[in-house]
Amino acid sequence: MINFWKFLLFGVLISFATAGEIKNVLLLLADDAGFEMGAYLNKYCQTPNLDKLARKGLLFNNAFTSVSSCSPSRAQILTGQASHANGMYGLHQGVHNFNVLPGTVSLPNILRNKSQGGILSGIIGKKHVGSGEDFKFDFEQTEEQHSINQIGRNITRMKLYIREFLQNAKKQEKPFFLMVAFHDPHRCGHITPQYGEFCERWGSGEEGMGSIPDWTPIYYDWRNLQVPAYLPDTDVVRQELAAQYMTMSRLDQGVGVMLKQLQEMGFEDDTLVIFTSDNGPPFPLGRTNLYEHGIRSPFIMTSPNPTDRHQQTTAAMSSLQDIFPTVLDVFKIPLENSSNNSYTKSLLPLLKEEPATNENDSVFGSQNYHEITMDYPMRMIRTRRYKLIHNLNYWSYFPIDQDFYTSPTFQQILNATMHHQQLPWYKNLLGYYQRPEWELYDIKADSLERYNLADKPKYKGVLKDLKQRLLKWQVDTNDPWRCAPHAVLQAQGVFKKNPVCLSLGHEALVKHVTHYEKYILL
Repeated sequence: MINFWKFLLFGVLISFATAGEIKNVLLLLADDAGFEMGAYLNKYCQTPNLDKLARKGLLFNNAFTSVSSCSPSRAQILTGQASHANGMYGLHQGVHNFNVLPGTVSLPNILRNKSQGGILSGIIGKKHVGSGEDFKFDFEQTEEQHSINQIGRNITRMKLYIREFLQNAKKQEKPFFLMVAFHDPHRCGHITPQYGEFCERWGSGEEGMGSIPDWTPIYYDWRNLQVPAYLPDTDVVRQELAAQYMTMSRLDQGVGVMLKQLQEMGFEDDTLVIFTSDNGPPFPLGRTNLYEHGIRSPFIMTSPNPTDRHQQTTAAMSSLQDIFPTVLDVFKIPLENSSNNSYTKSLLPLLKEEPATNENDSVFGSQNYHEITMDYPMRMIRTRRYKLIHNLNYWSYFPIDQDFYTSPTFQQILNATMHHQQLPWYKNLLGYYQRPEWELYDIKADSLERYNLADKPKYKGVLKDLKQRLLKWQVDTNDPWRCAPHAVLQAQGVFKKNPVCLSLGHEALVKHVTHYEKYILL
């Protein structure tokens, strides 16, 4: 009798220990979303499904993308590497067709190879990375097979594909990694203006717009919206926010639809759910910038394990590059040792406890292109307090991408500038275009990044320390731009073992020099 009860108790303990075990990963990715969510204290945009997900899980307050552009951001998520390291320098589309470097390791490929086909990978929605062989998912329903709106904004059609994928996973009895990449709330006004600036009318049920059965459109009164502090305080911006919020609500309802499928198919109790956005919203100081509203990312991680952290927030400094080692950690696949991987970490330990804070905790950024004509490489280090941005093409005007250029917000800024009219904005267009080589901000004291401290004697020590740390990261990650802009990298021939930066003589243009400076990169 005693042995029976011991056996029964042992069985109960084992059952409890394995309840909520993470076996699968569902990554929900928004397209150009910022903090337009109730969970991040936005009082206007209605996002009940995302708010519920945040309450169930861990909400990140210091998550950052390392690059503020669509394709490079998706590549960083799927490779764990900065854009200059994986080679996805800009948008993977059209005739310019940026691709990662040959042989780059990606999540779908490594999961398939390391498990010998035992882990099922899938992507539904916007893929926007290449080449195909470098990102080969077992199940793909993306813009490569459908129109981008039908596969990225039609949440009913997306629902059918996630159901098909989950049915395959259940039938094959395989754990899975599934990436559902929405196209909301990306702009579309420069291509299909009839659907609205953010395609908010597409599928809305209005005359000629079609309808999406799983979407109940929410219309926002722009007159009642509060403009975020970083944007011009105008009615034009309010109207744009109303359109953006409408598509954010479609995204939110889509998240609800996908999570309901997860529940109905019986995977809710063993799946880690991650929600984030590829980069910031397409407004000034947002997408394509390394300023806060371009790189700070909404991030929610919800575990099925009842002993993990729920209804909590974390202040841990995290990068979207950390998704790569996190997924590998779920499937017990070790992260290969490399200089690139030394700057990423699994986020699973955060589900257990909050790490001790350190003012030197940091994330890094690497922006090169967006569109092919937007040659404006930037590097960044962001600590808990400070941010340092290195503008490598600082002598050139900052470029504007096509869909933002045609937007009502930018057109208002442009027209007001050209006609010398006042605009209620703390920036001006010339200041937005013209940027110094170095930008140093005290984020705690200056969250809007108004005051550049790079030339202030008081911050000389901070500037030197951040420059050194930024350069070390560039060297460790084999950044081709690590000598720019005042020197050229020589890493071949006699310099192969000891690469050097050789001066371009820029100093001689402003002062007399007797020799070229060079330094060895260790």
